[in-house]
Amino acid sequence: MGLPAAAHPWIAVAVTVTVFVILQVRRGVPTDLLFLTALLVVTLTGVISPQEALAGFANPAPIAIAGLLIVAAGLRSSGALDLLGSRLLGKARTERQALWRLAPTLLVASAFTLNTALVAMTMPAVIDWCRRQNISPSRLLLPLSYLIILGGVCTVIGTSTTLVVNGLLREEQQKHSQALVAPSETRPLREPDVKWSSAFLDRMRPIELFELGLVGLPCALAGTAVLLVIAPKLLPKRIDIVEQMGEQRREYLVELQVQPTCPLIGQTIEEAGLRHLPGLFLVEIDRAGEVLTPAAPRDVIRAQDQLVFTGIVSTIVDLEKIPGLVAVSETASEAATTREQRNLIEVVLSHTSPLIHSTVREAQFRQRYNAAVVAVHRNGDRLTNKIGNILLEPGDTLLLQTGGDFVHTYRNSTDFYLISRVEGTEPRRHHKLPIAIGLFALGMAWIILGGWWQATAPGSFATPGIAALTIAALMVLTRCLRMAEARAALDLQVLLTIVAALGLGRALLTSGAAHRIAASLVDLVGAEHPLLLLLTIYVLGLVFTEMVTNNAVAAILLPIALAVAWTGDLDPRPFIIAITLAASLSFITPIGYQTNLMVMGPGGYRPGDYLKCGLPLAVIVGITALALIPWWWPLRSI
Repeated sequence: MGLPAAAHPWIAVAVTVTVFVILQVRRGVPTDLLFLTALLVVTLTGVISPQEALAGFANPAPIAIAGLLIVAAGLRSSGALDLLGSRLLGKARTERQALWRLAPTLLVASAFTLNTALVAMTMPAVIDWCRRQNISPSRLLLPLSYLIILGGVCTVIGTSTTLVVNGLLREEQQKHSQALVAPSETRPLREPDVKWSSAFLDRMRPIELFELGLVGLPCALAGTAVLLVIAPKLLPKRIDIVEQMGEQRREYLVELQVQPTCPLIGQTIEEAGLRHLPGLFLVEIDRAGEVLTPAAPRDVIRAQDQLVFTGIVSTIVDLEKIPGLVAVSETASEAATTREQRNLIEVVLSHTSPLIHSTVREAQFRQRYNAAVVAVHRNGDRLTNKIGNILLEPGDTLLLQTGGDFVHTYRNSTDFYLISRVEGTEPRRHHKLPIAIGLFALGMAWIILGGWWQATAPGSFATPGIAALTIAALMVLTRCLRMAEARAALDLQVLLTIVAALGLGRALLTSGAAHRIAASLVDLVGAEHPLLLLLTIYVLGLVFTEMVTNNAVAAILLPIALAVAWTGDLDPRPFIIAITLAASLSFITPIGYQTNLMVMGPGGYRPGDYLKCGLPLAVIVGITALALIPWWWPLRSI
């Protein structure tokens, strides 16, 4: 039982507007909670049925996004993305060189990897490069987000927005495929129970893998050209807060051995990137008893070298991720067989610890705790001795490489005052790297072939969601990542927001609200001005995306765009492409696209920075899109 049907369009519009207003007035409100509440309101008032409200959970879009997020986690866990990060900036030494190296790599990578995952993977590498070059991350992180957004519109799988749009189009085709109106019939203002014509429905087919690239690639190239010109002039130069705190952080002494499989062998200290590590200094190299100190930039790294560093824990974590570079206290076999199951833990020795007054070597951490000492910190003292020879004292902080159950086992032990896990130290499974890359290549090939199969033989194999979930499951089954890591990779806030926004969009369509709004737009602009209608839809999508979030806007505005095309007797294809691009290309505010929000804190950005740098970019990309969309998809082709 719900309210009268005549009130449903007003309820759908009122709820949607309320969501938009609350998001502007209360910036801290959880997006997923707000959209889920809105979905419940339109369901309880009878605007949509419970089945329609819950249909979003079975929509291919959130399923495909969930699968691709797990695939990205598998690539990160295997070290594939660390490899990308290490090669991302190469030998660049200036901001301009860095931008020119970032642009082609990110445009290609983001075309085949979800934007959010790619920013999470590459941002640490860019920040580390900025610290080594004494450059503020604010000079590069916003261009990083913009480049990844631009590359994401070159294919269907580059951004979650296109997956949402395709999910809606598939759903609409399935719903209306059984009852079609003849193409020759007149087209009055559509009521919710009237179906699209067969010709119109055919043009509403899902976007093919590279179809969006017909406009997306020129937009990406135009946007990149503008970004390379304006970014150095408009981006702020803000002091990196983390760098300011660097001198006050705990300074450890760490000793690592170069295994025969290490990729650094044969490189000089300079070439290996060990010369200007942020917050870390290479003290010496111990080569079979011969000590090279200080280590010169041209010294060549050899197998079995023992590298002694002093510095901060975050950079030690980065060193730990390099395959073949292990703590001296680990044997080669232990490093090869157990490292992927181990974690970095900080412990503080208590005054009652049995380890006090023994050296690290004598303490026998492996036998006592199934742990290896990676580094040692002693407050106020700069340790210069070899780690194995350090005499342990109460209050010493040790960085340990431990098994996964160490914290649970020893958290109440009197041996330690404090035990804490070091953030961002997920161990890498480097021996799974070929498998992870192979599965990713298989997934991309599957999705590409699925685009071709969709037109001739629709089925399970042609569904991106099934492909993404299959590859995600194989990532877990081949132990490229653990099940717990796969669950953690799922961004529930994003997925729930998409599901709820799909239901809200359905309420606008089935209640007739979308068609009434469309009729008003057509009457206002005039059906004889299709280009102006296309411009109106694009600008609406762009403005709403900057105010809310991309996936929600795509789910809500696509039904309105389709209704505008139907009411104006126009081809829906250009309107579908326009909404997809407008909802994907957000540059002007930090909240419009998740990647913009991700770089805000680390880059120290303010909302005005996005407006200053993003507005000219949005204008150029918008002009490019609106010039090419009607050229590739004529507005009156049906």
